Amino acid sequence: HRCCSCDNLQPLLTSTACLGGTACVVTGQPFDTAKVKMQTFPNMYKGLVDCFVKTYKQVGFRGFYKGTSPALVANIAENSVLFMCYGFCQQIVRRIVGVDRKTKLSDLQNAAAGSFASAFATLVLCPTELVKCRLQAMHEMQLSGKIIQGHNTVWSVVKGVIQKDGPLGFYRGLSSTLLREVPGYFFFFGGYELSRTFFASGRSKDELGPIPLLLSGGFGGSCLWIAVYPVDCVKSRIQVLSMAGKQAGFMGTFVTVVRTEGVLALYSGLTPTMIRAFVANGALFLAYEYSRKLLMKHIDSY
Repeated sequence: HRCCSCDNLQPLLTSTACLGGTACVVTGQPFDTAKVKMQTFPNMYKGLVDCFVKTYKQVGFRGFYKGTSPALVANIAENSVLFMCYGFCQQIVRRIVGVDRKTKLSDLQNAAAGSFASAFATLVLCPTELVKCRLQAMHEMQLSGKIIQGHNTVWSVVKGVIQKDGPLGFYRGLSSTLLREVPGYFFFFGGYELSRTFFASGRSKDELGPIPLLLSGGFGGSCLWIAVYPVDCVKSRIQVLSMAGKQAGFMGTFVTVVRTEGVLALYSGLTPTMIRAFVANGALFLAYEYSRKLLMKHIDSY
């Protein structure tokens, strides 16, 4: 069951979830790099395998891990804020629907709480994602002639943003990130809770083993990306292409892509995204749920 003490454990649970998320970044970074490259320069690559082969030939194995350090910061920051705010937002939802703070929320109510929490996570996620995406697509920006000389380190990208646009430059693509996160995490937490309900089949969700939890986390991650992938594609283009000069906002970029490249261009890089999303989010929720169980047992023993 959920109790008041569980909310007090949120910082500890967040730390464990971040450890799982960090492992997922290290293993899933090549797929994320392929996603960003294919989103921003779809005409350069025929598919996932072609992207992997060309990246390896042109820049070597290290090319798959461009932007790893900001990706780690983004993952840790996002998960820290997301899971901290998730428990808080669950209590807000309880107040809105007028139930006791110990009452279990429905799958739909948990989805709403996750959606609310994602709005806070966006504020720390946008700057780190901008740096990550620019590093990942730097080689393509040079090949396409959009920039003459690229920045190859995190610090050089950060310095370039500050010199060109000031601190607010890190929030290019903020509206796109919000449009992705808020509805996306509704489907993320909703899909996760719905899947757990399916596997529980009338039992308590806390009794589920590792395989159902992995599958439920993977299903939640898949739901997120299927629902909001075109928005993420637009966000990546805004954040990367703004290196070369002023870039249109969300609607302007969206309309331009659809008119000049077609609707399918908004789904470029979906394959590596789905592979990464299922594995990464499965591991993330497995770490979160098992740490929560261990900590609750520890408290109950006193």
